[in-house]
Amino acid sequence: MSERFKELQNWLQTQLALPLVQLVPITNDASFRRYYRAVVDGTSYIIMDAPPDKENCTPFIEVAKRLQYSGLNAPRVIDYYLERGFLLLTDLGSQLYLSALTEETVEKLYTDALNTLVIMQKTAYDDLPRYDHRLLHQEMNLFSDWLLGQHLKWVLSPIERSNLATCFELLSTTALSQPQVFVHRDYHSRNLMVVPHHNPGILDFQDAVKGPITYDLVSLLRDCYIVWPQERIQGWVRQYYSQARRASLLNQVTESQLLYWFDWMGIQRHLKASGIFARLYHRDGKPGYLKDIPRTLNYIVEASANYPELAFLYELVSERVLPVYQQTLLFNTI
Repeated sequence: MSERFKELQNWLQTQLALPLVQLVPITNDASFRRYYRAVVDGTSYIIMDAPPDKENCTPFIEVAKRLQYSGLNAPRVIDYYLERGFLLLTDLGSQLYLSALTEETVEKLYTDALNTLVIMQKTAYDDLPRYDHRLLHQEMNLFSDWLLGQHLKWVLSPIERSNLATCFELLSTTALSQPQVFVHRDYHSRNLMVVPHHNPGILDFQDAVKGPITYDLVSLLRDCYIVWPQERIQGWVRQYYSQARRASLLNQVTESQLLYWFDWMGIQRHLKASGIFARLYHRDGKPGYLKDIPRTLNYIVEASANYPELAFLYELVSERVLPVYQQTLLFNTI
């Protein structure tokens, strides 16, 4: 038993007067946070352990309040010990969207998620960090630095670097041209919980920003962990478009404009995600995300194929990165 775990137990018992109970570990996420479940007198709680030298709990607490104020189902923070990074939360259960999504359930679950998204996008956001040019490029550079450089050991030529930088600039310009709203930043099937009332429960929202309106829509519908047919995705985008128009989120924006933004935002997000998955392996020793990289790269190929301005990126990923990466998986050399 680690000293930190003992400290967590001591906090629960002495400061919160909770009896000594078994803390059951919950699968860790892609961060440095750890989660435990405890049942006390028939009530289930979630305990977050977020080392303060690696994680800042304040945004989690503040964003949770905003979401609840908007009427959304986010965990309630019961108590916290910020100096040590311990939080006691209400429990939204253990049924992730990812494990619940089937042909029979997807329409209902995605309808709930889209309804919630429209409400969430109107949550107070003006004082949140901006999803600005710097942050957009910082994220896309994860693809270059971690997937290409660290994982595949590639050194791009000066011309290739210039061409890739041009694509990144086009992508960031398009993102910044969109209406700016509350952005969760990880609104997908591993951060949404199936709950019997007020579905879905929303997790992992601490990195929320003010940013492009299509970002969370892409996260949900072009999910790095599950794939749906393109025709179905476009149908859900149109469903969202109707709802967002009624909510005055897309005034004077055409459906075709939204679909264009959706494609380009998805490319930016999946460049970021593929780099993060490689970083999780090399920096954090988490190999489980490597299998999700081909799915993520395929999204980039499918979307960029439709836009001549992104021809370099399309060719780079479809003809070089994806085949080489799949070969490394095949021969188990990663």
